[in-house]
Amino acid sequence: MTLLRDMRYPTPQELGLAARALADEHPGEVRLRQAGTSRAGQPIWVLSVAATATTTATATATATATAGPVGTAGGDARSVLVVAGAHANEPVGGATALSLARRLLRDPAPRAGCGWHFLLCADPDGADLHRTPRPYSLLDYHRYFFRPPGPEQPEWAPSLLPADRLPPETLALTALIDELRPVLQVSLHATDLGGTWVQLTRDIPGLAEPFAKSAAELRIPVENGASDAAGWPSPGPGIFVIPQPGSEAAGAFHPEDTRLSTWYHAHRYAGTTAIVEVPMWASDLVDDPAPHPDPRGALRMLAARLTADAALVGAARERARSRDGDRDGNEDGNGDGDGPRPGGFEDPAAAPLLRAVDWTLALIPRITAEWTGAGAPAEATAAYIASIDAFGRRLSLRAAAMLLRVLRAEGHPAAPGLDRLVTGWCEEFAARFGARWIPVATQVEHQSRTVLAAYDRLVAADRATGRA
Repeated sequence: MTLLRDMRYPTPQELGLAARALADEHPGEVRLRQAGTSRAGQPIWVLSVAATATTTATATATATATAGPVGTAGGDARSVLVVAGAHANEPVGGATALSLARRLLRDPAPRAGCGWHFLLCADPDGADLHRTPRPYSLLDYHRYFFRPPGPEQPEWAPSLLPADRLPPETLALTALIDELRPVLQVSLHATDLGGTWVQLTRDIPGLAEPFAKSAAELRIPVENGASDAAGWPSPGPGIFVIPQPGSEAAGAFHPEDTRLSTWYHAHRYAGTTAIVEVPMWASDLVDDPAPHPDPRGALRMLAARLTADAALVGAARERARSRDGDRDGNEDGNGDGDGPRPGGFEDPAAAPLLRAVDWTLALIPRITAEWTGAGAPAEATAAYIASIDAFGRRLSLRAAAMLLRVLRAEGHPAAPGLDRLVTGWCEEFAARFGARWIPVATQVEHQSRTVLAAYDRLVAADRATGRA
């Protein structure tokens, strides 16, 4: 890993080339194929590493334990699907997918009776708009930041759109799940600053121990109070199980219906999904289990700050609005991206960037209302409040950074002031949380270990219950 400490994040094109080379080197074991095409016409690649032989008895028992026929996924009794690049601004997943594929070729034990499949980049169009392959600071990371609005994210689109409007990236992913019927789907995610944690659609007994061991060895803090998982059942530090529908915590801080996301598509085939988060920059504040002295007071303060910050971004957005027409950068008012653009921005990236800005700004009032509402926790850890603090800073900063890209490209008079705001927010964020860069190779190693541990513990649990 020392030799890879300066490794950068690969682009979708580089992922495809590296995967093709791996398939050419191992023609009997590795296959690269196109699973679909993005909205902009880019290929969506899936790299498969074949199962190794297993005993007849084990194969029969394993096939019985899975919902699909033995012939599914080229005759593999089991399948694991690893999804990378579902969020454009979280590029580590593609590097992890390639590293895992190479590791499975060197050490084939996890391939016994199980084929491994890697969706190398679920959103190549979005990844092309997020242009920071080797960020040296939070400011550098946000200079060319992009994260599409929820309805344009492959995993979340089914939670927000009717079936007849789903993007092709989502359709490619769900079709792959239908084909492979994975016993385990792992979605590789990242956070800009914080710690590592795992979300599960079903509990995987025993995962907490190897997860914590890997984090400790690699000096990555475990996020004990992740804002994404407020109030969720937690079988161990940093491990969170998505609540059952109807429970009090089921909708906390999520505008989407999680059960409609692609994470739950694997449940049709008795599969489990694990979402593995790893930080780009680490902060020990998110690993502090001490009780916070005044959680509700802190949340009120954070909500007020987020509201004020969003107002600053909103004011800059209003100054730009006269130049871009309606919300999709056109003048036809329907938000579909096909209308005329008199007086609009010339940069073709402006429309998706502005859609993302508007979606983020519209989300903020709902979040601040939850932070200050009757459901705000009376007791919470310092780690939880730190995670909420980071989440709030992240929202306004992302909206400002994406808007700045548009204004700067057009030489808009509001750009210099917004640039100073983004710079100051990045510096404050890093200083408040003591940001410490985690080398890309270390991020990859932790995600890889966690994926393998999740599969190992899942198989062990199936054996214990007689399912394998």
